[in-house]
Amino acid sequence: MNYFNFTINFLTILALSWYVILNLQWYNYKLKRVILNHHKRSWHILYFVLPLVLWINLEEKYFSIALIVYVFALFLWNKKLDKTLVYTKRVNRFFIIITFLLIFTYFTDNKYYSFASLIITLIVSNITEKLLFFKYKKDARKKLDSIKDLKIVAITASFGKTSIKNFLYHILKNSFNTYKTPRSVNTIAGLVLDVNKDLPKNTDIYIAEAGARVKGDIKTIANFLDPQYVIIGSVGEQHIEYFKSLENIKNTKKELLLSKRVKKAFVHKSTDLEDRNFIEVFPKELKILKSDLDGLHFSFLINKKEEDFFAPILGSFNAINLSAVILLALEFGLSLEEIRKTLKTLPQVEHRLQKIEAGGKLIIDDSFNGNYEGMMEAFNISKNHKGRRVVITPGLVESNDESNIKIAKKIDEVFDFVIITGELNLEILEKNINKDKVFVLKDKSKMQDILASSTKSGDLILFANDAPNFI
Repeated sequence: MNYFNFTINFLTILALSWYVILNLQWYNYKLKRVILNHHKRSWHILYFVLPLVLWINLEEKYFSIALIVYVFALFLWNKKLDKTLVYTKRVNRFFIIITFLLIFTYFTDNKYYSFASLIITLIVSNITEKLLFFKYKKDARKKLDSIKDLKIVAITASFGKTSIKNFLYHILKNSFNTYKTPRSVNTIAGLVLDVNKDLPKNTDIYIAEAGARVKGDIKTIANFLDPQYVIIGSVGEQHIEYFKSLENIKNTKKELLLSKRVKKAFVHKSTDLEDRNFIEVFPKELKILKSDLDGLHFSFLINKKEEDFFAPILGSFNAINLSAVILLALEFGLSLEEIRKTLKTLPQVEHRLQKIEAGGKLIIDDSFNGNYEGMMEAFNISKNHKGRRVVITPGLVESNDESNIKIAKKIDEVFDFVIITGELNLEILEKNINKDKVFVLKDKSKMQDILASSTKSGDLILFANDAPNFI
């Protein structure tokens, strides 16, 4: 192969490989999800299929012009993304393999060997990562076993698991050496990395989340962590597109109970489980005494006695999350008075009904709350604001049309100005919201300018479920 043709083929496959690995990173390196569950499949046609077809059908000297356009288009597209490629060790290994294989195509006369290099790279990379992960997982389990008297708490739910984790950490941290997984890390790969890299060896209590996209994901985490304490929070139709039915979601969440060491499990009534052996259903007779922009007052039964609590956080649904936290804190030996005192200092969870005051405007950052109940609660809280109300939202992601229609109608009832981000639910939202108060934001990089020109002092601005722009 001459040098010109080799260079064109090399750069083309490298550009296609970059697009592939970026999408794999978005979807947790699951090729099936990239192909079948991608929220913007038109991108596959524009940035993969079309350039590939042109490369196959055009001679290199003609395709070279198309390649320049393609690379420039990728550059502009990447600049608009809010989740760009992170060059992890895994990604770097991927590019080393593809580069190595592409160099060898110089000695062939068939350009299709270049594309075969991408396919081979995907296979080799997958095998390599599985072998490395097996070792990392073994090392992580060994580290967990080496920490004397370590208590492990595993938390799962359709929504609220990160909040439960953060609340529990705050309650326990002054009484025990407590460590929690960072951010929303909840996959087996993320947990293995966290244990190996960051879990302190003097930890008394390790609090971890367990997430799932398919049946068996949580079972894998349960087998790895082998937690003594389990919380299964509210279960609903989040990620219904992956599980197909609510029953499948419930069964997957209940996989956390397969831990061989479980001593106590607090499970929400939405799991359809009953009190037995180590399982305790919560909450018992929960009452929301008051929920507004100042905080949350609630009560529920503990040992058949009504106990009341206050926390300076927003959202009545958080009473469910906090009731599980309180019950587990009692299990660890804390008193009700200790718990009440600590609850009063509970910090807001970032991006989950987080109240911020800036420039005379009241901002409610609920950008990480992507479930129906949570979004409706955010709307109800916003309704109490006496001034103008603004919402920025893409609607519900990984949910059904019926829920998005209800969301849209509630938005129309509560808000004076609506900024719709993303195209996923655009049609449903526009059909059910008064068009005079709707603004469609196609480029999220311009959001700050739009808010500056469209809002004023005294306004409430709600960020509801800020999906990344590949959604």
